[in-house]
Amino acid sequence: MTLNEGKYLNSFDKTIKKSSINEKISKDLYKDLFIEALEGIVFWSGNGKIVKANEAACRIFESSKEELVSKNLKEFVYSKRSKFMKIVNQLFERGSIRDELDFLMPNGQIKSLEFTAKLNSVDGYHMTIFRNVTDRHQMEKELRESELKFRKVFEEALEGMILWNEKYEVVDINQVGMSMLHLPGKSIIGQSIIKLIEDFNVNKEELYHHFENVRNNGYANGVLLINLKSDRKIHIEFSAKHNVFSKLSLISFKDITDKLEMEEQLKKSETLSVVGELAAGIAHEIRNPMTALKGFIQLLEDGIQEDHSMYFNIISSELERIDSIINEFLILSKPQAVKFIRKDITEIMKETVDLLKAQAVLHNVQIQTFFEKELPFIFCEPNQMKKVFINLIKNAIEVMPKGGTVTVRMESTSDHTIHISIRDQGAGISKDQIKKLGQPFFTTKEKGTGLGLMVTYKIIEEHKGSIVAESEMGVGSIFHIYLPVNKEK
Repeated sequence: MTLNEGKYLNSFDKTIKKSSINEKISKDLYKDLFIEALEGIVFWSGNGKIVKANEAACRIFESSKEELVSKNLKEFVYSKRSKFMKIVNQLFERGSIRDELDFLMPNGQIKSLEFTAKLNSVDGYHMTIFRNVTDRHQMEKELRESELKFRKVFEEALEGMILWNEKYEVVDINQVGMSMLHLPGKSIIGQSIIKLIEDFNVNKEELYHHFENVRNNGYANGVLLINLKSDRKIHIEFSAKHNVFSKLSLISFKDITDKLEMEEQLKKSETLSVVGELAAGIAHEIRNPMTALKGFIQLLEDGIQEDHSMYFNIISSELERIDSIINEFLILSKPQAVKFIRKDITEIMKETVDLLKAQAVLHNVQIQTFFEKELPFIFCEPNQMKKVFINLIKNAIEVMPKGGTVTVRMESTSDHTIHISIRDQGAGISKDQIKKLGQPFFTTKEKGTGLGLMVTYKIIEEHKGSIVAESEMGVGSIFHIYLPVNKEK
């Protein structure tokens, strides 16, 4: 063998080996890219006749290879209307296309198939790769329906609702929530939910504790006292849930202010009922011996020596005080037969102030009055209204042992009521004590019985009015009375 022949044989062997390798690669690629592909691959001729299909295509079209190769792709298209014709035209204009159509399977099932088609792909045949997206569409449809249901519940709920994301940014708020919190439209979207609630002057420590529970435990619930921009305070009961869906958290809330006030009124009513029964019995038992004591004291008055006159005066004064307490008990014990008449409330207040001026001077207290001119008349029982004003002004004088000023204002409001305010410069009343005002036997005075304020609240209630007390420690207290105008009994 010559040297040249040896070189030729070596070169031939290399060519043969290289050819074998290329053939193996081609077979492996054919196997991976066509036979075992997860997507259905179909080769078809210019008129749409299927010439070759892989196993995935057979599974998608619910057919065997023999059945599939004997058919035309057009036979599977569910609707050959405008969209199908548009896709065909674009395919032959561009040479390739990617789109989606509904296909009718031999078993009558309709499948949504996403496909990519390319002309003259292999040996003059066209190729289309199919992917079944029916399940995905069904999931998307169910998700849309679920979102619509949630949206309907969210918007039409009777409670306020706010959604926020992982960054604690408000994503949405329903109409009830905006109305309850007096928020202007959906302008709060994107703001921090924590900052939003902080702006209502809530207890920050309590607020942070609730959000920490949401983060750590997945939920939180409770009651918050919030201050609206209108200066009205309301109690909000809430329930918060972390990651309700799509990494969004939800808080639902409702105004329970009226409910709490009603419960408080019921407690007071129950207590009043018990006190009334006790009062009737106590008043009856005390009044009889009181009558005898008064009679004998009057008989002894002429024979009292001058040295003992002081004792006589003390006895008479204390008997009058006991009689006053009995009268207050009787007011609580039974409905009073009162006659409401149309009366000038300014005149009643002036008479009360004139009556108490002497007591005010003894305590180094000045009474300042500011009355709006020509206030409308109201229907009331004058003596009972005078008792209310006496109780409140006397209390205001007595809480200032070192002197001060009692300020009385009267003015009409836009909602057809008369607003009466009585302000003192006393030590003030704590928030816990304010809640108890008007309850039986609760008093901030050493020798008080609490019956005066209780009677005051009861009289105003019978006049369809309301009393609101506010106070600041070290500054003083204000009692606001609101009485309706033109309301007959």
